[in-house]
Amino acid sequence: MFDNLKYDLENILKNDPAARNKLEVFLLYPGVHSVLFHRLAHFMYKKKLFFIARFISQFSRFLTGIEIHPGAIIGKGLFIDHGMGVVIGETTIIGDNVTIYHGVTLGGTGKVNGKRHPTIEDGVIIGAGATILGNITIGKNAKIGANATILKNVSPNTTMVGTIGKEIIKNIK
Repeated sequence: MFDNLKYDLENILKNDPAARNKLEVFLLYPGVHSVLFHRLAHFMYKKKLFFIARFISQFSRFLTGIEIHPGAIIGKGLFIDHGMGVVIGETTIIGDNVTIYHGVTLGGTGKVNGKRHPTIEDGVIIGAGATILGNITIGKNAKIGANATILKNVSPNTTMVGTIGKEIIKNIK
């Protein structure tokens, strides 16, 4: 656990020009706190102590404004910058060295059983307010622009921007 924490802090110092030192990052960055709470909650979740796991995750949400379901699998070096409003669903898998900005949702699209949340591969950057929904994969080193809505797989080393809108019912007068 301490090796992961050390790696996480070093990754943030490398990627955030506002970060001055490890102590500041450890004490003042809510993304670090939420990941630490998540690691404890995930441990409890794997031990099938679901109530305790959810309690820890909800307490973390109260303190940080970042909601990570205890079932989510998170690699090392996750940097949640600013963090407020981030939601990470139960079957989400996040690789190593991923950066997520505030207001991001990694969510499901319904009441499907099994894997229903995104897989985020290594090195992905997800811009503020982006919404990534469903059992899809965001490829290695992809970039998701601010407020983008992603509903399909994204190839590695690809940049995605924009929202998806489609008329499904015409206004009836």
